[in-house]
Amino acid sequence: MKGLRHGRWFLGVIGWWFVVASQAFAAETVKVAVLDQQLVIEKSKAGKRALEELKSYAATRQKIINADDQELKDLEQSIQDSKLSDAAKQEKQTQFQAKLEAYQRRLADFNREIQQKQRETVAEYSKKVRDAAQIVSQREGYTAVIDRGNDAMMRIVIYFQPGLDITEQVVKEFDRQNK
Repeated sequence: MKGLRHGRWFLGVIGWWFVVASQAFAAETVKVAVLDQQLVIEKSKAGKRALEELKSYAATRQKIINADDQELKDLEQSIQDSKLSDAAKQEKQTQFQAKLEAYQRRLADFNREIQQKQRETVAEYSKKVRDAAQIVSQREGYTAVIDRGNDAMMRIVIYFQPGLDITEQVVKEFDRQNK
């Protein structure tokens, strides 16, 4: 009998805790918003500048690679020249092999550089987007902001009411902070 009373008391305490907890949670309104971080970067002035800088950085390296590529093609073409002696062909073949190896190293180096620059830019601008989103969220009273994702990434939010999307507000705040 004593165990039964103890069990009822325990259930009573648990029930009382649920009543108190549910009232506390009900009293607190939770406001959630969504935003598209990628769109903030693409639509903001600072984000557009950063994307253009990345494109320019990659284009500069691509011009160097294209020049090296053309040099290799020209050298390969000269090796095909039937007027060359065997010794001259061998020398050009050695020269071609050395240039090809240098080309491949440069291509790998450039790819690493571009990827590193992209990672650095993404990290820098993700922090800036978070900062702008935090300001908008605090001003508007949002408890949480969820990145809705896009077609290039995994979509996190499957459905939301359009009024919950604060992307445009964050773009404006982002531009205000990053002139």
